Amino acid sequence: MTTQLSEIEIVQWRDKKRYLWLMGLIAPTALFVMLPLVWAFNQWGWHVAAQVPFWIGPILLYVLLPALDLRFGPDGQNPPDEVMERLENDRYYRYCTYIYIPFQYASVILGAYLFTASDLSWLGFDGSLSWAAKIGLALSVGMLGGVGINTAHEMGHKKDELERWLAKITLAQTWYGHFYIEHNRGHHVRVATPEDPASARFGETFWEFLPRSVWGSAKSSWELEAQRLRRSGRSPWDPRTYWSNDVLNAWAMSVVFYGALIAVFGLALIPYILISAVFGFTLLETVNYLEHYGLLRQKLESGRYERCAPAHSWNSDHIVTNLFLYHLQRHSDHHANPTRRYQTLRSMEGAPNLPSGYASMIGLTYFPPLWRKVMDHRVLDHYDGDLSRVNIHPRMRERVLAKYGDEPLARRAEDGAAGVSQ
Repeated sequence: MTTQLSEIEIVQWRDKKRYLWLMGLIAPTALFVMLPLVWAFNQWGWHVAAQVPFWIGPILLYVLLPALDLRFGPDGQNPPDEVMERLENDRYYRYCTYIYIPFQYASVILGAYLFTASDLSWLGFDGSLSWAAKIGLALSVGMLGGVGINTAHEMGHKKDELERWLAKITLAQTWYGHFYIEHNRGHHVRVATPEDPASARFGETFWEFLPRSVWGSAKSSWELEAQRLRRSGRSPWDPRTYWSNDVLNAWAMSVVFYGALIAVFGLALIPYILISAVFGFTLLETVNYLEHYGLLRQKLESGRYERCAPAHSWNSDHIVTNLFLYHLQRHSDHHANPTRRYQTLRSMEGAPNLPSGYASMIGLTYFPPLWRKVMDHRVLDHYDGDLSRVNIHPRMRERVLAKYGDEPLARRAEDGAAGVSQ
């Protein structure tokens, strides 16, 4: 909802979340913040407890953010029309995303040192970290990489060349530089259709979706970039064009960065790289999974899909995770206005809503029976029980047809839910 403001109110209007957006820096600074706590625990003789702060990433993601979303609930405020241009052009907001990057890479390097150091007596350890602490450390760094993908997502949609390069730099930590291509030129075109590898199908478990989306997105990004280069008369395999190939130059950033880290810290760093990178891009794919689960754009008589509308993205207006993820949860507005900056995104009418914030829903995706219990009836309610309007997994379609024939594809929700859950 938007409201009409008087001229005085327009001048006086202020974004109440203006300085709260700095919460986005929690992820890339958490490791530094935890080190004094580690040292204190060791000084007090609590050596087992001193391992726990290295798990700050998973603790923040799976415990603290869901609890804060539950405590503070939805935002409920949208910027009015009259202030949109001023808010969009306020450079403070883009600096909030830019500053993520130096803290991100400082944390990755600090983590590499802690993971491989043989003498951490200054932290109170006798020798190196235990594997319990190392795994927590790698997962925490992976978490900031996953949030970094979202930061890159914000910058990668912009027309400014600097922001696009910053997006690829941010993606280098998780080896997901191709996301810059696939998300902008693939996902936004095919969203909420069976052809989109990043749109989850009704009845598809997260563990089925993950390899499909990882491989499908990488394959799609290469095909899209190859098409772009061929249209300009260049081959994607020509060494003279490698630097202009946005997939290859993005991947090269990862190779150079981690090659340099291995040269400094040695081969013992490889488990750290693998754990953090895989966990980081898996968090992205988890969010992909829940953003469009079961939602489908209908085909027109022309054979083309209808235009993407608010009804084709799952939203959440829970304020804490929105601050943490730069309004990513206002996803319908993002698909309607991909270049709109995060501070001006709105909670849109007509969009289906998740029961809680993304942070709360991520944990559910790992447990398919629990996820389907929470989400399947919401998909069916959204389409008034008409399964023919749902982006349904082929396995589920076959199961429904085998049990009922053609008729249940247009049953009411209560009958459809019973048919697909067995």
